[in-house]
Amino acid sequence: MKNLDVICFGEFMMRLDDASQSIETSNPDEVKFAGSEANVAVSLATLGDSVGYVTRLPLGIVGNAAVHRLAQYGIDTSRVLRSEGKIGSYFLEQGASRQKSKTVYDRDNTPFSSLAPGIIPWRNILKGAKVFHTSGISAAISQSSADATFEALDVADEMGLTVSFDINYRSALWNYGADPKETLVRMMQRCDVMFGDVIEFEYITGKRIPFEATSADYKMDLKAYEEWCKELHALCPRCKRMIIGIRSQPEPRHHVLTAIMIADGKMMPSVIHDIKDIVDPVGVGDAFAAGSIHAALHFADDPQRWVDYALAAATLKNQVPGDFNLATDEQICQLVRS
Repeated sequence: MKNLDVICFGEFMMRLDDASQSIETSNPDEVKFAGSEANVAVSLATLGDSVGYVTRLPLGIVGNAAVHRLAQYGIDTSRVLRSEGKIGSYFLEQGASRQKSKTVYDRDNTPFSSLAPGIIPWRNILKGAKVFHTSGISAAISQSSADATFEALDVADEMGLTVSFDINYRSALWNYGADPKETLVRMMQRCDVMFGDVIEFEYITGKRIPFEATSADYKMDLKAYEEWCKELHALCPRCKRMIIGIRSQPEPRHHVLTAIMIADGKMMPSVIHDIKDIVDPVGVGDAFAAGSIHAALHFADDPQRWVDYALAAATLKNQVPGDFNLATDEQICQLVRS
């Protein structure tokens, strides 16, 4: 296996949706592939970073198609495992007018859900890599997949990789009896770089700071965020960079987006982007995570540029259909400069 910049770990799935129909009445005519950590991998490959993906997919035609889709984007698939079973999937009902989006998952009894410690040869897989990235979703699917994820975190730490973590709290997935908050906090405390939506950080801390922006002119209560950032840094002292995405949604197709970074215990805000005529908001958080990992690889000593770059990557994803962010480094840098 060749040395890579980043290794991403998570479940790769099928996405089914019909933008004009509800879940009950739709007739999807296109199958897409998706998955939070895979979205990050595709974005990183588009940005020019060498990235490999670790997952376990079913044998057969559907699994072959999934592996082929990853390889199409330049992702190293030599670390993908295969076994009997079905591929995980989710159906997305797009929001319209005042109706919020809705997601229905089918992730039970998949090859990934039955992963357990000892199945993945982590020392061979992570050898030569710089960053290991995963998210809370990998621990939400089953107890055995959670155990496998913690095994990966332990080995990555022992081998000296930068551990990258996206909280990715999905309440609908935590059905096997584990305490989501306790599990996620244990994962957060093992990482060097972390990101998440403000709602996820609010879930972890039980604290909420209103963000009711309807335009880029909104004035944030930065003092309140600064105090909150100190609490978060105390909760996860190992984490060198913690990036929080903050979003309001005046309308389903109109979002206002910003971010703040906690860099060595100090808060650093970014600008506010007013995003109208959104094409597809799915994967915005993954684009945010990928932009942050790219920044960690290329300009880690410039935290302001780091948070601005991650936010710009997330902003551009809103105009890209599907889960994958295909914005280039040139496009992201252009938005940062503007």
